[in-house]
Amino acid sequence: MGESTRRMMVFSGTSNTELAEDVSQALGIELGNVKISKFANGEIYVRFLESVRGADVFLIQSMCTPVNDMLMELLIMVDAAKRASARTITAVVSHYGYARQDKKSAAREPITAKLVADLMTTSGVDRVIAMDLHQGQIQGFFNQPVNHLTALPILADYFESLNLENMCVVSPDVGRAKACKKLADMLGASLAIMHKGRPEHNVAEITHVIGDVEGKNCIVADDMIDTAGSVTEGAQALMKKGASTVYICATHGIFSPPAYERIESSPAVEVIVTNSLPVPEERRHGKIRVLSVAPLIAHAIQNVYNNESVSELFDPDFQL
Repeated sequence: MGESTRRMMVFSGTSNTELAEDVSQALGIELGNVKISKFANGEIYVRFLESVRGADVFLIQSMCTPVNDMLMELLIMVDAAKRASARTITAVVSHYGYARQDKKSAAREPITAKLVADLMTTSGVDRVIAMDLHQGQIQGFFNQPVNHLTALPILADYFESLNLENMCVVSPDVGRAKACKKLADMLGASLAIMHKGRPEHNVAEITHVIGDVEGKNCIVADDMIDTAGSVTEGAQALMKKGASTVYICATHGIFSPPAYERIESSPAVEVIVTNSLPVPEERRHGKIRVLSVAPLIAHAIQNVYNNESVSELFDPDFQL
């Protein structure tokens, strides 16, 4: 097929239509027309209402609540596009579900993040565009190319706009320290690390704070906020250590109960997330602020479609 006859088509699942609309607007194209519905017993039905034959298809889907439905919906969309003779199929997964199950932490546990990758591969995905995976090694679960985007530059731009002095980026645990060091370098800030234990799922205990946070404007930076127990307990620990203020940021705002209540009662000045996951309009007030990753995703889609490098998107000095 000649380059002149190639065409890009972008479709949205039902998980995060607002993000998909913003991405398509940034690309200067209309979202494709697809019908997604459910049978009476809950089975998902997908039908593309326009031809995708020979097209480079990009499917935007976030694995948000209900996670299993959103994952299955994506798999069925991929299968439908493949059977309709799409030229290529790229899954644009702004939040990758089951990412926390990326290794065996105890005997007889699954590695569900790998299973999800296998399911996407079997369905017919040619490429994946993902945003701030819980662990970068998840890219290795795929045999297809994975473009792993990060929202760190977007978060850094926001904190720079606040004109805070004496900043310290705080990693909520040792595993997140490398990403937090990148954010600290972008902001010219110092780095501190908290050590936490997890006696059970969604329960975290902060045991140590490594680094000087006294008198600092601290930024606790994580990849996701689920029940908000870790980050709000971390904010309390930092204030006890003499921090001047505490901000919390993450790419993915899952906000499972009782996250909103914990956030509002925490000492954090503000909690900043992106729209990689949908945040209800009624929750976008008080301490919660939502930044858009649509321009970043749109740029990645355009570069992939044009067979251009996406590595520039990881440059701290890159401007969208």
